[in-house]
Amino acid sequence: MPGKYKPQRYPATPKLNGRHRQIASRFTYGITQPVVASVKQAGGGLPWARQQIAHAYSDVAGDLAKSDWWPSQHDDAQQVWKNQTSGMRGSWEVMWDYSRRLMIRRMLSENQLLEIMTEFWEGHLHVACNSDPQSFWRVSYGDVIRKHALGRFDEMLKEAALHPAMLLYLDAGVSTKAHPNENLGRELLELHTVGVGHYTEDDVKNASRILTGYKIDMWNTWAFKYSPDDHWTGAVQVGDFSDPNSNADGQQVALDMIHYLAHRPETAQRIALKLCYKFVGDDPSDELVNTLAQTYLANDTDIVPVILRLLRSREFNRSRDNKLRDPAEDLVAAWRAIGATMAAPSTDADAANDMIWQVGAIGLMPMAWPTPDGQPLTNGAWASPRRAMASMQSHWNLAGGWWPTSGVTYKPRASWAPEPSDAVEGPITFGQLVDHMARLVHGKPSTQSVLKACSKAAQVPPDEKITTGHRAVGSRLPYVLATLLDHPTFYSR
Repeated sequence: MPGKYKPQRYPATPKLNGRHRQIASRFTYGITQPVVASVKQAGGGLPWARQQIAHAYSDVAGDLAKSDWWPSQHDDAQQVWKNQTSGMRGSWEVMWDYSRRLMIRRMLSENQLLEIMTEFWEGHLHVACNSDPQSFWRVSYGDVIRKHALGRFDEMLKEAALHPAMLLYLDAGVSTKAHPNENLGRELLELHTVGVGHYTEDDVKNASRILTGYKIDMWNTWAFKYSPDDHWTGAVQVGDFSDPNSNADGQQVALDMIHYLAHRPETAQRIALKLCYKFVGDDPSDELVNTLAQTYLANDTDIVPVILRLLRSREFNRSRDNKLRDPAEDLVAAWRAIGATMAAPSTDADAANDMIWQVGAIGLMPMAWPTPDGQPLTNGAWASPRRAMASMQSHWNLAGGWWPTSGVTYKPRASWAPEPSDAVEGPITFGQLVDHMARLVHGKPSTQSVLKACSKAAQVPPDEKITTGHRAVGSRLPYVLATLLDHPTFYSR
């Protein structure tokens, strides 16, 4: 009977509605009860977003302290090299720690919008976290992106494109005037700014010539310096940008070229489209992309006005629950939803360290995409049957508290039952328990499909009363929680 699974409500557990939930869903790593409270206290989704932006950097040290669990993240490039050559800790292990810290920040930080935008820009200006030479400088590169994540793109691009990690990743750190390496010059045009179809091979050659002179002392001190002797001199032109480039110190020419590229209309279009892919949908309208691009240019590449314009758009408001969480978003949201408490890791088996193997099993560790284009932002890349099965396995382990077990305290099963409320008389029904849990896990009330799935998984009828010691908050609780985590509602954001 269809009426058998009619949703039952537990209104004492707060939720967000409409646009307010939409903003929280897209700009956090999972709607928790503290997120619900902060959005309501701010007066709604848009005021909350403005508060997140205004206070993003108000307590940098305090925010970092919540995730400052890996000493390797404070080592400079030379120390990382010393540790590797002495056998103490390899650069690839430093990258594992970096991925771990990223995930803990996403789990615990109250500055969720900053974390979201930091991830977006680390993907756009991608430098892979692996054991390649860039690993010695990669931690400080992430700090640069975070510093500019809510600032001006032209300023971020200048620091990012010329950062030692990027120079190493795209081979500009070994480029010479006799043999300019074209990797960074090409990707600066193709991926970071104007995009395919808006530059020529001559543009690539000249951009690469401009970028000569930046040197890294590889496999020795890993020190960065500018070498005028290695800078190619002579007239250059990239698009409409030109310079005599007659000085052996070409650093200002490089900065001027990057500034020019950051302000190109084609760059504005490319960034606007990627923002739409991330926050609106896989097929955004030309009207919205053009509006965001115009906002970007009108505000001298300042990203905050673009974000706020996107949030106010009707297209954003209508795009609810149509974005699929990628593996890292899935796992972080699941950890946030189950209410577990992690401790700073002391062994490799502790939860904060094990997380990267969990997410790797689902599909991809943070910032581990192997090529310079960064991981995909559209749904298709993450919609495979294998990914779904891997997510389900991870959800099952978390729902039962079966893995990981070290360095983590799971929420007691009985505590998933809500506290007594004046809004509900007597023992609650299983249907009301599911509604309460759906508000915690999905950030929204249960539906007929949610209740039906949970009822069948737990083998508890919707109208059955849940008293102390009931199996629904005991032996069958993992089935309910895993069903909520496996439901399509949870996979969307």
